[in-house]
Amino acid sequence: MKRLFLRAFFASLAAAAIAVPAAGAATPRVLAVEFENDVNPVTADYVTSAIDRADEEGFAAVVILLDTPGGLAESMRDIYKAELASSVPVIVYVAPDGARAASAGVWIGQAGDVLAMAPGTNLGSSTPVSVGGEDIQKDLRRKVVNDAAASLRALARTHGRNVQWVDEAVRKGSNLDATEALQRNVIDVVAPSLPALLERIDGRKTKPKGIVLRTSGARIERVEMSLWKRVLDTLIDPNIIVLLMSIGVLGITIELLNPGLIFPGTVGAISLITALFGLQVLPISWAGLLLMLLSAAFFTAELVVPSHGALTLAGAASFVIGALMLFDPAGETYETSIWVALAVAGTFAILFGVAFAKALQARRARPQTGSDELLGEIGVVRRALDPDGLVFVHGELWQARALGDPVPAGEPVRVQRVVDGLVLEAAPLEQPVGASPPA
Repeated sequence: MKRLFLRAFFASLAAAAIAVPAAGAATPRVLAVEFENDVNPVTADYVTSAIDRADEEGFAAVVILLDTPGGLAESMRDIYKAELASSVPVIVYVAPDGARAASAGVWIGQAGDVLAMAPGTNLGSSTPVSVGGEDIQKDLRRKVVNDAAASLRALARTHGRNVQWVDEAVRKGSNLDATEALQRNVIDVVAPSLPALLERIDGRKTKPKGIVLRTSGARIERVEMSLWKRVLDTLIDPNIIVLLMSIGVLGITIELLNPGLIFPGTVGAISLITALFGLQVLPISWAGLLLMLLSAAFFTAELVVPSHGALTLAGAASFVIGALMLFDPAGETYETSIWVALAVAGTFAILFGVAFAKALQARRARPQTGSDELLGEIGVVRRALDPDGLVFVHGELWQARALGDPVPAGEPVRVQRVVDGLVLEAAPLEQPVGASPPA
């Protein structure tokens, strides 16, 4: 009896020893990174920082929820290098329905340890284009295409995916939906949702890292771009940069022409410095930047050199061409809208045209200060002009002299000339200004 009791006791201890670790096992955590944007230095920093966080905090996996039209090649390389270097499995999931992984997005997807798609999504169209968005020609095209195809084939081969198709994506711009991609071994899984994806890939061994995924029932922690990152991402919009540059140049010009206003200069300086951030982040064409600076010089010169609008038109044309060329090296994803360029150029032309008209009007206007202000004014004789007397004009009493016949007190007269700045020469109202007295 005693022996049976001891056997039962030790059996209970063994069961408890097995059950306690199982009950105490931590629920796996998965970091889901929302990436619905183009690929640029700001978004690249956001994604790579999230991958670093997953490494440091011991997540079971990091999932990039991808929806991108593509972007800058250098930023794309930063992201897929971080994916390859990560000690935590990186899962790229093209989602939600209607999302796409185009151009640079294909490289990001192929670099993932698992590449999945939601139904109704697509990926592909990875043919390199020139800095202006057109097809690259001749020998340069062959070199660029071969380099791009080789790098994408290497990623696909390393992860056990269809090497032939990724080559077609580069050379022919091939594009596949989720079902076609799965059938052709371009991707690993099709799943309708992130939880379903994590269940389907649980237990899968990744290539080439050889990590067995433990994602079933994982707790999903989502991360989105911070407000500051969103602000920075907005500031590198080509249209925003062009507007900030325009406001900056306009504000500083107004401050230089009217020292002491403070507000235009302050707003102009802040806008110009903010625009310089975008110019620093995105690759730019120096020819486009010089044309925009030349347009500012033309607009300013219009206020100094009367050209009857020729300099204003030259400034507007230089601005439009420069704005369209400015971000040419960044590719078609970062083109300046022609409507924005025309709107800003038109606004500048109107503003400087009005300013020029006002300046011309001021130059032609009769002086309004000193003794010249009295010419043509009407006064009243206070002491008869015979020929000398006094005239009340502009609220003041002036010494005056009659031009022609004497004028009795109380009669209205018109100021014809000012002699020595002190004596007015006046005549009856019927005599035009500046006319000589009758013989």
